[in-house]
Order: sequence, then structure tokens, then C-alpha cells
Amino acid sequence: MIDRQFAINLSRGLEVLRAFTPTDQLLGNRELCERTSLPKATISRLTYTLEKLGYLLRVERLQKYRLGPGVLMLGYPMLASMDIRHLARPHMEKLAAKTKWTVNLGMLGRLEVVYVDALRLDKKNFLKPDIGSSRPLLTTSIGRALLLASTEVDQKAILNRLKIADPSQYRRDIGCFYRDQEFYEKNAYCLSRGDWEGDVYAVAVPLRVGSSDDPLIALNCTISGAKLSQVDIARTVIPHLFEAKRNIERDGGVTYMNRGR
Repeated sequence: MIDRQFAINLSRGLEVLRAFTPTDQLLGNRELCERTSLPKATISRLTYTLEKLGYLLRVERLQKYRLGPGVLMLGYPMLASMDIRHLARPHMEKLAAKTKWTVNLGMLGRLEVVYVDALRLDKKNFLKPDIGSSRPLLTTSIGRALLLASTEVDQKAILNRLKIADPSQYRRDIGCFYRDQEFYEKNAYCLSRGDWEGDVYAVAVPLRVGSSDDPLIALNCTISGAKLSQVDIARTVIPHLFEAKRNIERDGGVTYMNRGR
């Protein structure tokens, strides 16, 4: 069925911008054709237009492009308007200081988690989580926390889009989600012990802050290169994670009727 409201040219332009990554910062038209499956003539028109608008910069000596300042300008108004970042920051700093783990805030992207704030206290974290970086939904604790905080309708829709986007990857990863779903129901947090990267352990909780119109946000702690047991994590990290969650939510206006998590 054709969606007549869908702007194909805009979609293609955004696909070109999404082709750039921290490891692929310079791309030529041929490489963009390969990554987007778009015709060469279409790519040429798109890169020309995006350069004129400031979203791409052309590196003449290499005949390639890199992302331009226009992309950063698009993201800044959103980050600046996210009160949760300012609300959570002092509690994230305390959490990182107490655990010595890296602490992040993440929200749902299209089919991934997008970090909106990060404190990198784990010096061995070679993956360098940062603002704007993304992680998969099904194999990360923060991604699963966001899914589990979603409504049943939204959760089914997201899982269906993941299945359609990459069926084989979905089959490999969905077991992690179902396993953590049971764990979350019992423990009120999500746990990943090497699900995404074998060297990375992480725990996460969703945050109840803002109105129903605001995007879902989750808080996580990650560490690299430390083979900790579930008992160790529950004893040394989880109490501080729940403390940060409660403090952030209280500062955001959530009223607790009891001392539960």
C-alpha cells in the first residue's frame, strides 16, 4: 500500500546522513550508493543539495563528504529543551562516583537506543558511549528497559519493525529480550552480562519523569572488562541505581507512596 503522505526525497536525504558513522566519517558518492542502495544520479543530487544546505562538507582532495555543522544545529534545540538531562545530571554524577561505572541516559530512536547524556567514569570502556551514539534495543539493558516501559501497543509495533528490518538478527536477539522481561518482572531492573558485547556488563531502569507526551527515558550503568556475578552486581551497583532513579523521579515530580523501588 502506497503512503501518499510519505516524502520519499526527504527520506532518501536522511538515509544519506545516517550513512555516516564514527568509523565512516568520510564517504564518497560511490560508498553512499552502496550503503543506501540508491542510484548514483540520486546520490549526486542529494549530496549536492545537502552540501549547499550545510549538512555535508565536501573534502575536495579526497572527493568525499563529511557531516557538516547543520547536522549538529538540528540536534541542539532538542537536547537543550530536554529538562530531564539537567534534572538527572547531579544524580548521574553521584551514581558514577559511587559505582565507578559509566552512566548514561537513553531514549528510543527509530530502531535503536540513542544516548542523550553520558558520564564516562569507566576508563576501560573502549566503546566510548557519548551523546548521540546509539545501541541496539534487544541486546542492551537500556534498550530492553525502554521497550518494557513502552505501552503494549508500542512494544509490539517496535518489535515488528525490528523483525521486518532484519529477520535473522531479530531471531538471534529476541531471546535476550524475553529472558530479561522475566528478570525485570522479578527484580525491577534489566541486566546484560555480555549480551551485546561480551566484555560489557550493564544494568538499566526506565525513568518516570514528565508527561505522557515526553519520550521514554532510561538510566543505565555499564562497565567493561569486569567479570562480575549477578550477586556482585546486585550488591554493589543496584542499590545506587535505584537510589538515583528515585531521586531523579522525585525531582521530576513523581510522588512515592511507600519505600518500594
